[in-house]
Amino acid sequence: MKDSVFNCCVSSPHPPGAMEEHHPVRHARFLMFFDFDETLVDECSDDSMVTAAPGGVLPGWLKDTYRPGRYNEYMQRVLAYLSEKGISPAAIRSTIEKLPPCPGIPSLMQFLLSQPSRDFEVVCVSDANTVFIETWLQHMGFLPLFQRIFTNPAHFDENGQLKLHPFHSHDCLRCPVNMCKAAVVRQYVAQRLREKGGRPYQKILYMGDGANDFCPSLTLSQVDVAFPRRDFPMHKLIQEMEEAKPGEFKASVVPWRSGEDVINTLRKITERP
Repeated sequence: MKDSVFNCCVSSPHPPGAMEEHHPVRHARFLMFFDFDETLVDECSDDSMVTAAPGGVLPGWLKDTYRPGRYNEYMQRVLAYLSEKGISPAAIRSTIEKLPPCPGIPSLMQFLLSQPSRDFEVVCVSDANTVFIETWLQHMGFLPLFQRIFTNPAHFDENGQLKLHPFHSHDCLRCPVNMCKAAVVRQYVAQRLREKGGRPYQKILYMGDGANDFCPSLTLSQVDVAFPRRDFPMHKLIQEMEEAKPGEFKASVVPWRSGEDVINTLRKITERP
């Protein structure tokens, strides 16, 4: 079981159609990917919806509908329940705006915002949804930093219900059925290389925390950097792989407890020619 997770995403997944239309992005030296839940925000944004429910709890019958690997489908039912109970779009947005950032994340975002445009191209890859991510980033003033956000599409319908949809389908057996972040990263990097005339980035950087962030970190090369949140699943999976298959994990690994840890590494790489 442990060995097989190291081989996730070896087969080519179905291309995520949501990537076909995109906004032009600048040609930067470094491409940096961020997860959202427990990387930018210090909680799971989906779990925060429980606090918006009547009495701050979900009924047992609803919680019992969860199935492993199908959290997106479960959240669709949770959001429908909240709408039935009269939870307004404003209440949902307010709940998301109150999510605390992870330690040092405001400093890291400000650092990236202060850098020359030629340095960093910043992208979010998350299994949350567009409404949650854009609401929080806008509230914090960080939205202009992100060139692209790849996540599950969501919108409020005419009745005020937040409707959630899966991002794509794929063939990776180790990722949730609605999103394989490795597929997203591979396709986006390939697309950008074509747009850049084949000129590679100096480094690709990936910052995350969860098991579904381990999968895209396997796409990184020897010159790239993985930033796993220390002692979280992504970090533990990297450690397990390094113990089981020394040298198999290619990227440099910089565990973090605070965004300040990441800033220190970014300062070093930007100083180099």
